[in-house]
Amino acid sequence: MRTAHTTCPLCEATCGLELTIDGDRITAVRGDRLDTFSRGFLCPKGASLGALDADPDRLRTPLVKRNGELAPASWREAFAHVDSRLTAITAEHGRDAVALYLGNPTVHSLAGGLYAPGLRKALGTRNVFTASTVDQMPKHVACGLLFGGIYTIPVPDVDRTDFLLLLGADPFSSNGSLWTVPDAPGRLKALRGRGGAFVVVDPRRSRTAAAADQHVPIRPGTDVFLLFALVNELFAANLVDLGHLGEHTVGVDEVRELARPFTPEAVAGRCGVEARFTRDLAHRLAAAPRAAVYGRIGTTTVEFGTVASWLVDVLNVLTGNLDRPGGAMFPLPAHTRRGTGTGKGFTTGRWRSRVRGLPEVAGEFPVATLADEIGTPGPGRVRALITVAGNPALSAPNSDRLDAALADLELVVSVDPYLNETTRHADVVLPPPPPGQRAHYDLAFLSFAVRNVAKYSRPAVPLADGALDEGEVLLRLTAIAAGLGPDADLDALAGTDPSADLTRDEQLLDARLREGVHGLSVEELLAHPHGLDLGPLTSRLPEILRTPSGRIELCPRPIVDDVPRVLAALAEPRDGLLLVGRRHLRTNNSWLHNVPALVKGRLCTLLVNPADARELGLVDGGTARVTSRVGEVEATVEVSADMAEGVVSLPHGWGHDRPGTRLAVAAAHPGVNVNRLTDDLALDPLSGTAVLNGVRVRVQPAAGDRHRPVTGTTR
Repeated sequence: MRTAHTTCPLCEATCGLELTIDGDRITAVRGDRLDTFSRGFLCPKGASLGALDADPDRLRTPLVKRNGELAPASWREAFAHVDSRLTAITAEHGRDAVALYLGNPTVHSLAGGLYAPGLRKALGTRNVFTASTVDQMPKHVACGLLFGGIYTIPVPDVDRTDFLLLLGADPFSSNGSLWTVPDAPGRLKALRGRGGAFVVVDPRRSRTAAAADQHVPIRPGTDVFLLFALVNELFAANLVDLGHLGEHTVGVDEVRELARPFTPEAVAGRCGVEARFTRDLAHRLAAAPRAAVYGRIGTTTVEFGTVASWLVDVLNVLTGNLDRPGGAMFPLPAHTRRGTGTGKGFTTGRWRSRVRGLPEVAGEFPVATLADEIGTPGPGRVRALITVAGNPALSAPNSDRLDAALADLELVVSVDPYLNETTRHADVVLPPPPPGQRAHYDLAFLSFAVRNVAKYSRPAVPLADGALDEGEVLLRLTAIAAGLGPDADLDALAGTDPSADLTRDEQLLDARLREGVHGLSVEELLAHPHGLDLGPLTSRLPEILRTPSGRIELCPRPIVDDVPRVLAALAEPRDGLLLVGRRHLRTNNSWLHNVPALVKGRLCTLLVNPADARELGLVDGGTARVTSRVGEVEATVEVSADMAEGVVSLPHGWGHDRPGTRLAVAAAHPGVNVNRLTDDLALDPLSGTAVLNGVRVRVQPAAGDRHRPVTGTTR
């Protein structure tokens, strides 16, 4: 028996874990009380790490399709198959005939952060898709326009703030998102304990909303109107005070004009928030000594996701709370360097998708158009797909259409540990090792941390016999894509020294750390298994800016051009039921549903307000049929006063009922796939992000429940 320390890779909180290991098995998981960042906090996901490692359905060897069936194969055979098929397709049809999809877990992995960019470059295709366009891309675009860089995203300095406004976010369940904040419940409790307050704007009384000083129910997809009204009130009441930001900001007067039509009275009926509440919220935000505004997936996966994301930081700027302690601040992770204060800025639309003409954003296309690119004949048609840690057959809008399209591809290669709803279509599956057998450093999430920290851990358990580490899998794919073949010298490709004491991954990480602002090394981090505390967040203006002007460009032209669309929508009458998603503490998208401890209880239910349930003839525990423009599902009803009237909710990531998968636990708890209802034609035009919240639906009792009394009509 021995003890090892690592960082949990199962969400964005980066909590430290203390593992008890017997031989090559993780037998117990505890929160690491000495971790410099998480201080022993542990959620059910982290506690399941040992079960996830030992999952009997996890693939341990590659699979190659023979005679229509996936069968075990050697690594050599698997890579040779990829090489022959991929080379032939690109030779005949060009590089754009191959598409790449990077799923959410890619950024939870050191190897993903180190090698996925190289794979993308080696493929040389414009058909790149990621989970970003069903998640956070509007925030990247908004921050790119404001500050010049898509990763220049400020986070609430929750440990020092006095007032926090949260919109469309449930950090008690998500553990933070684009906001690395271990023990969010404890930190928000501490905020209130020192006399501060936090307010949650959400159509559902989530776990976070239930703990807040105030919960403001809002009609889904209308945060943009409330945010504009807050800006309007700040100007109208002479509450705008940029403070230290004045010399670094341009475009304030233009923002005043954009916000002029959006008075609290004008938006009240549209978003369901009374004007007096909006005014009070604006005054509380302005009066707080230190305050921050934070918006998450409820403000991004909506019709006006980019404008709403922009307005979040407009409020932080107008109240003088950006880049100051207790406000919204820019972390300084150990693997990055300080900037010069200017740059090229950020643009989109450098090229467009073949079928729908959708603009490129951050080098990728919306995943909502992947099915178009596969199914539409002609030059440039996607004929092969490489997926890395992704399940777009569940996560993409109108997923039934994409699922059918995947079956028509000539080649599918998946780097994935499971045969899931997407990889069941694969010709080759290349499984990475489980989390316990991987080194860990959070290249992505330390960039959004509420405190500057650095943590690195080597694999807690040795790599299993015959397995390849994730970095080698991705590098061999990169070599094949670059035309070097499956037996290329990977150290030559990566620029690393095979005789060095550090592994290939460690050499690359070490170079970044040494060049970073803190001048650290892998050896130093290894000497501190509980992490290094590098101090609280500090002000970074103006060096962090990458705009041509060297200023915060508060009123960028793409935003200005989209505001007429927002204004037109303000006047549109909206009625009927709207569908939203939700998170649960024990799940993360689709990838933890095969762990028994994480799928207990009623997780995938249709939440319905009691008044709506009475009108629709629905009862708790019954079954409802939910229909949208693109599809329908039947789901178990859960009647809950936590839902606002006129809104229903289904969690995302479920629908484990497809033939050809090998997920025994998930198949026993299949749930329904909410993305059979979301529309692949409904996008936020500035970011290409799918509208997954605020989807118009009709709800009625399912056929088997129609004997129940019905007091109202279908809506």
